[in-house]
Amino acid sequence: MHTATTRGRRLTIRDQKIQQALDAARVQQSTTAWQQKYKLRAGVEGIIRQAVAVTGIRRTRYRGLGKVHLDHVFSAVALNLIRLDAWWSGHPLDRTRTSPTSRLERTLAA
Repeated sequence: MHTATTRGRRLTIRDQKIQQALDAARVQQSTTAWQQKYKLRAGVEGIIRQAVAVTGIRRTRYRGLGKVHLDHVFSAVALNLIRLDAWWSGHPLDRTRTSPTSRLERTLAA
């Protein structure tokens, strides 16, 4: 159930200066220059997401700065190999998340 159906809707009234800053930020986000700049961040966020999903980089099994650093280097090498393989084989990396239900539907349809 959605929050609105269980607890009702909420109206947020912000301080005028905060609301004006929020409105200005939303207007700025609709400009082409801002969207071009954000594409870089979106690419970096995608790489971080891939690192977390593939290598579990948020947690390490090692203790000590040297061993953790080496684990991160191996994770980066693994990601680079995955990306190179996708580039060479012509198969783009999965850009969208596939829900478990969608994966099951594809499996059953095949």
